[in-house]
Amino acid sequence: MEQTLKVTNVLSDPTRYHIYQYMIEHHKVVNVSEIAKQFKIHPNVARLHLSKLEDVSMIVSYSEKTGRGGRPSRLYRLSDKVIELNFPHRDYKLLSSIVIESLAEMGETGKQALYATGEKYGRQIINNYQQVNNLTINDKIRILEDASTMLGMYSNFIYVEEENCVKFDVNNCPFKEIATNNPEMICKMHHAFLKGMFEVLFESIDLIEENNIFVNGCENCSYRANLQANN
Repeated sequence: MEQTLKVTNVLSDPTRYHIYQYMIEHHKVVNVSEIAKQFKIHPNVARLHLSKLEDVSMIVSYSEKTGRGGRPSRLYRLSDKVIELNFPHRDYKLLSSIVIESLAEMGETGKQALYATGEKYGRQIINNYQQVNNLTINDKIRILEDASTMLGMYSNFIYVEEENCVKFDVNNCPFKEIATNNPEMICKMHHAFLKGMFEVLFESIDLIEENNIFVNGCENCSYRANLQANN
């Protein structure tokens, strides 16, 4: 509870909150100059905001030599620690881990149940939107982006007309922490979840994972969804 109060206190400042949001959405390393320029604030103020975020382990910093001599540059990135705010505290993460471990012990039957659950959840997310029929491709992209932001994935969906596919990255994996212990199952469940989202909007898709943060060590997971010709 003490850590929750510290985090909420840090995020109570609007500028600091938007700096953290900026780092999540862009999922990249930043420095003081970039933050100062982006938010039109003095570099000293930007440094203070970044320090406050680091104090509660929301971001981490490290030094990197510039190659031009002088002092090393200070860079900031998101912490690997997942920040959760619950009032009162509810340990859904522990429950999720126990359920996943139990399903894994059931062998292939348990795995298929997990993947089916992921796909069902993805469908429910999109079905919550009032209108998902007779939409243009741009309407569908907007729904996917809105759902992605709501889920904390911060994906940018791009329709490539000449290839009739939608390309996107998952910049912030919502299952990152539980995937650390069982990446194969969780990633397949997440794949089914994404496929379920798409299949509500498109008649049929072939969802292909092109990069995976756990397998390839890249900054984000990237996908392409090949669409039917009439989509």
